[in-house]
Amino acid sequence: MKLKYLLIIFLALTSLAFASESAIWGKDLVANILAYDKEGSLQLGKWFTLLQDKYFTIAFLVVMLAIPFVFMVHYLIIGPMIFSHDRKKIKVFNIFHRTIHTIAGVSFIVLVPTGFVMIFGSYLGGGFFVKTCKELHAIATPFFCVAVVPMLLMWFKEMLPTSDDIKWMMILGGYLNKRKDPIPAGKFNAGQKMWFWLCTFGGIVMILTGAAMYFQDFELEIIKSFGLSQIDFLRLSVIVHNILGMAVSALFFTHVYMSVFAIKGAIHSMVTGYKEEEEVEILHSTYYKKLKKEQKV
Repeated sequence: MKLKYLLIIFLALTSLAFASESAIWGKDLVANILAYDKEGSLQLGKWFTLLQDKYFTIAFLVVMLAIPFVFMVHYLIIGPMIFSHDRKKIKVFNIFHRTIHTIAGVSFIVLVPTGFVMIFGSYLGGGFFVKTCKELHAIATPFFCVAVVPMLLMWFKEMLPTSDDIKWMMILGGYLNKRKDPIPAGKFNAGQKMWFWLCTFGGIVMILTGAAMYFQDFELEIIKSFGLSQIDFLRLSVIVHNILGMAVSALFFTHVYMSVFAIKGAIHSMVTGYKEEEEVEILHSTYYKKLKKEQKV
């Protein structure tokens, strides 16, 4: 019980600290109101209202329905890639890789659905369910914060662009045919690299803009140094967060489809750390040749 009361006191003191440095209700209140869409501001009011009231909802609905539909059609027509389990298994991920990936993966499993609920909150009637999703969204964010920097550092070099990425894009990774032609790719293909860069750098931006949207009333000198009012900064944060959210959701659905459905058994590599030799030979042919040259297979 003592811990409970200490927590309440801490939160109250924190709230008072924020209030004393308020960028909305403090001494800057009048300045913020007078700066709304005036000369020198970003004049985001019209765009913010239009995007929030109409276009973001439509865009997220398209992402939520169209991308899974496209993958369903792909699965029904092309079907999953199935590779032999009779050959050697190649270790590609160590325990640290898998742990960090799991933390990031679990956080995304919470962040993406709750994000959609928040976007469509008014259509769902608001209330307890939507508020709970908002809090779950906030709770999952620190877990992603823990994972994003280690993930960026551990895979940075292997995710750098190569000439293979252009070849991979030209044939869309070979996913539009049923043949097992060797695909030019290193340890990670162009699709995985796009997801990585969006997930890390885009994710960091989403963390910052999401924090701004969650706390709302705070004062940072760096914002003032750019000549931004608090309302400008918050509107910009919402717009950037939602645009990145659409892109992240689209590639998250893609990542899940590829690892769970399009390549049979692929998800096991993040459980055991091993991929089937034929899968590496076909889908990561450049990496496979490198391993053979180093006599690792």
